[in-house]
Amino acid sequence: MKRIFFPLSLLFAFVALCANAQVNDTEPADPKPGSQDAWQQVAHPTLGWGSTDVRYSRSQVPATTQKPPLLRAWRGERVSAQAVLATPKELGEVSFTVSDLKSGRNVIPASAVKKYFVRYVLADIINNRKDSLLLADRLDPTETLKVEANTARPLWLDIHVPADAKPGTYQGKVTIHCDGGTLALPLQLQVADRTLPAPDQWAFHLDLWQNPYSVARYYGVPLWSQQHFDLMRPTMELLAAAGQKVITCSVINRPWNGQTFDPFESMIGKQKQLDGTWQYDYTVFDKWVEFMMSCGITEQIDCYTLVPWHYRFDYYDCATNNVQFIACKPDEQAYHDFIVPFLKDFSRHLRQKGWFSRTYIAMDERPANQMEAAWRTIQEADPEFKIEGAANYSVESESADRIDDLSVGFNYNLFKGEALSRRTAKGQKITFYTCCVPNRPNTFTCSPPAESAYLGLHASACGYDGYLRWAYNSWPEQPNQDSRYNQQGWYAGDCYLVYPGGSSIRFERLVEGIQAYEKIRLLRPTLSAKDASLLDEMLQHFAPNTYEEDTDPVALLRRMNDMIWTLGK
Repeated sequence: MKRIFFPLSLLFAFVALCANAQVNDTEPADPKPGSQDAWQQVAHPTLGWGSTDVRYSRSQVPATTQKPPLLRAWRGERVSAQAVLATPKELGEVSFTVSDLKSGRNVIPASAVKKYFVRYVLADIINNRKDSLLLADRLDPTETLKVEANTARPLWLDIHVPADAKPGTYQGKVTIHCDGGTLALPLQLQVADRTLPAPDQWAFHLDLWQNPYSVARYYGVPLWSQQHFDLMRPTMELLAAAGQKVITCSVINRPWNGQTFDPFESMIGKQKQLDGTWQYDYTVFDKWVEFMMSCGITEQIDCYTLVPWHYRFDYYDCATNNVQFIACKPDEQAYHDFIVPFLKDFSRHLRQKGWFSRTYIAMDERPANQMEAAWRTIQEADPEFKIEGAANYSVESESADRIDDLSVGFNYNLFKGEALSRRTAKGQKITFYTCCVPNRPNTFTCSPPAESAYLGLHASACGYDGYLRWAYNSWPEQPNQDSRYNQQGWYAGDCYLVYPGGSSIRFERLVEGIQAYEKIRLLRPTLSAKDASLLDEMLQHFAPNTYEEDTDPVALLRRMNDMIWTLGK
């Protein structure tokens, strides 16, 4: 009879009692509320339009307008708007609705609009991690919310324009319902005679690393249980709707040496038999991949890693009836003897599942000599394995040419002209990444929201295929209250882009930039030489791999979006 064994993570899940869920919706107090004098001039609750470029203070009276924002979209695109409720008195149960949007007889139904209350989390600021602020970032889809006296409460709209919408100017309204009364604002949207394909057809290579372990811990459910998968589905479907291409898999324990609050554990069990042969269990790996594909993420499977940060590998040893560890580097014989049997069997399994062609052996920011040694071992096991790698050093080399999906740091100006063309000709991907660096542009909680959108235009300007970030949902202990992760000293929000049960301002603006990338890609073949030159000239403002302190992403994005709209007419 075949003996079944499991990764350590699954064994622990079986013996652990289900902890109480850590879900907490209470917002922290504002550590710097500032003067409250301006609230004395607010006689009654007001509702006005704000800007998606602004994180409005909860404690201060917001500057808003009754004039609706200029919203413009292609069919199939999603666009955001932000309104702000300000109230001098407590409002018990606040809800808001959006009407159908109408252009003559044509209708975009209210169901096409996602509605969020903007919630507040603790964060730090650039160059001063000891200075705590309360910042607007979390997008909460809850139906109703209590609003305290002398506070502002932003409302976020995501309008998903149907692919079959008729071009035209659509009118509607946003209505707040509170204390038996209502407040309303006009809403306007222009729809162009252009169509953006569905996210699963976008060319932009989005690679945001998922962390299933965070979800299990946060909600207090056993790893890989049906509850776990059910709770992950909304978060992962949100990622698929952003055009995500890659499934993140951990094939060893703690590939990054446990740098996240919830460490990644191995999805593949490795067991050494009494006769010295190896047996592998792909139960968890298969369930995870199949689940992610069911969420709509199907293009690529990245397996981390054969060059871990700690150079340590574990396995279950039948002879000692215990977990054993091997400390070795890719240029050592012990590494070869451990990795080659695994990769040979992994190749067999992937081919059997029909997944081999989309699977990449992934390595992250490791020394070039160790990546080269690992590549030789991979070649011996199966020369058809593809490689994914992130690098923060010069990679214009023969080693880089072997990496099928290569990501370079934003600050590393590594690929130009011939080197970029060579990769493109070979069908190899090239993306860029941000992480705990640079300070700007980035997607920290304290980053200006426009910087998230800026990233998609940077990819377009540089001729890159997309963007990588190491943390989609590696949540800290209480992500809905405190976006800081002081164990590592990173800036708040560095380790996650979405919140449990919702989205974020940062994530929605990131999607905006990706859509701009796609629209430029679709427009370019249709442009005259003159218009193409004007577009390239504008894009050069997004190309530098350094970001000056006086760079104004809001102004740059406004000019870029105006140009895209005009060229698309």
